[in-house]
Amino acid sequence: MSVIVSRALPDVKDGLKPVQRRILYSMYETGIRPTGPFRKCSKVVGDVMGNYHPHGNEAIYGTLVRLGQHFSTRYPLIEPQGNFGTPDDPPAAMRYTESRMSSLSSQLLDGIDEDTVNFEPNYSGETSEPKVLPARFPNLLVNGAEGIAVAMATNMPPYNLREVTEAVKFAIANKDAKPRDFLKIIKGPDFPTGGLVVDTPTIKDAILKGRGSIKIRAVADVEELGRGRSAIVVKELPYQASTDRIMEKIATLVQDKKLLGISDLRNESSDRNGTRLVVELKRDAVPQVVLNQLFKQTQLQDTFSVNSVALVDGVPKVLSVPELINYYIDHQIDVIQRRTKYRLEKAENRLHIVEGLLLALNKIDQIIKVIKASKDVDTARKSLMTKFKLSEVQASHILDMPLRRLTALEMEKLEEEKIELKETIKELAAILKSRAKQNTILIEELEAITDKFGDERRSRIVPDVGEVSIEDLIEDEEIIVSVSSNGYVKSVPSTSYKKQGRGGKGVKAASSDEDVIEHLLSTSVHSYLLFFTDQGKVYRAKAHEIPKTNRTARGSLIQNVLSMSQDEKVQAIIDT
Repeated sequence: MSVIVSRALPDVKDGLKPVQRRILYSMYETGIRPTGPFRKCSKVVGDVMGNYHPHGNEAIYGTLVRLGQHFSTRYPLIEPQGNFGTPDDPPAAMRYTESRMSSLSSQLLDGIDEDTVNFEPNYSGETSEPKVLPARFPNLLVNGAEGIAVAMATNMPPYNLREVTEAVKFAIANKDAKPRDFLKIIKGPDFPTGGLVVDTPTIKDAILKGRGSIKIRAVADVEELGRGRSAIVVKELPYQASTDRIMEKIATLVQDKKLLGISDLRNESSDRNGTRLVVELKRDAVPQVVLNQLFKQTQLQDTFSVNSVALVDGVPKVLSVPELINYYIDHQIDVIQRRTKYRLEKAENRLHIVEGLLLALNKIDQIIKVIKASKDVDTARKSLMTKFKLSEVQASHILDMPLRRLTALEMEKLEEEKIELKETIKELAAILKSRAKQNTILIEELEAITDKFGDERRSRIVPDVGEVSIEDLIEDEEIIVSVSSNGYVKSVPSTSYKKQGRGGKGVKAASSDEDVIEHLLSTSVHSYLLFFTDQGKVYRAKAHEIPKTNRTARGSLIQNVLSMSQDEKVQAIIDT
């Protein structure tokens, strides 16, 4: 696999691309940790480029910034200080900004000093770097990934940490679970900017197949402004949408008369109030219809194309969410086993030393006699090893033991430590022999992380109701459509007319005796009307588009409603 591809795709084990991993490891090594002070980003970038990633400081800084942007990364791995940018504006130069590892990112490196992962030489061979991080939480699932390489790309959405944790527990408890079973737990992505995720069949494809599309909508409310006017207020945007670009697009659509019903547009967003894009409407505008057009023609509704590609043992693979969960579990079991072996070996080595020290304290007079009789340290060490059957390590520690350790209290402490070490060794050995115990540790540690860093969903999942047309918002009713001899058309509710009995008097249907009604049609407000003219043409219109007036009003000139010429005259009307 090419180096370019490997740099663009995340590893399935820790969910990081090489530059991301190197940034975090470099900050860990140089002490720029969550409890320490902030450091200039220029220093961080310089350390990473000098020791691990010789590919340009701007690329490193761009990655560092993105890891700290709350609107780009669902669970930020960098804690920023200074201007890290907005969805519309770039960050300040690296000489002005500061950063440190976030508390959550320290969980990615937890246990790295306990032989939990393999290391490899850096580009210069002067030091080493981890191939992957221990990654105590499923970073690839909760933060997603994106990257483009030659003939290959990845675009993975983030999911909610609490839901992913439940899915991990479900996978451990149900080895034979089918992929579709995970849909009961993980219903869709959870984007950092919130928004509405529309529940379409393609979401299931994204989760179960690793490829699909996700429809995201802005969160918008209709607020009354008084005097019969209202406004659409957008409070959450789709992931990676830009307020400035959306406003420019709306302004262009209004100017080109492709979007009607809008009287004013302004951006009231702030750090205090969050996103607040206000679209004021004209008095006769229907808010839901205008909002539907905004969804259709602007980035207030967007599509996130999912292509879940990650490196599995260095090979790119398209992975479903259940597969990603299982790879995370396998990696964590390996980390737990390696960490347990490291701790077991450390405990056994310490027990070996403690037993040697206890033997020396029990036979202190003989030990001192042997040491005094030796001409140098090496001779003393060999004599102790021969006479008391000690190892070289035990003999060396006895020789290094200061005189204050010869007290009865120190001997009591060593006895207690020996008991504790034996108990620890027993527990660690039991963990290595039991996959069930390893699973329990995995779950307990993941739950502890989730309890501390987990949160509620930001993106609400809503049913797909399709597009809302103006007909959906108009109550069906019977109307009377009429065309007068002077070419005026109007629609009137059928209730405006009354049934006339024999000898009764009707109601007036026109305002002038000179402009008589020539064509009259009873129809539904949801019907389509066909107007036939004396020039052999047919014009089609929706019944609700005919101007609605009272019974005696003249109506509107038909040429203003239909694209008829001045010398055309309607001969008949029918509905369909």
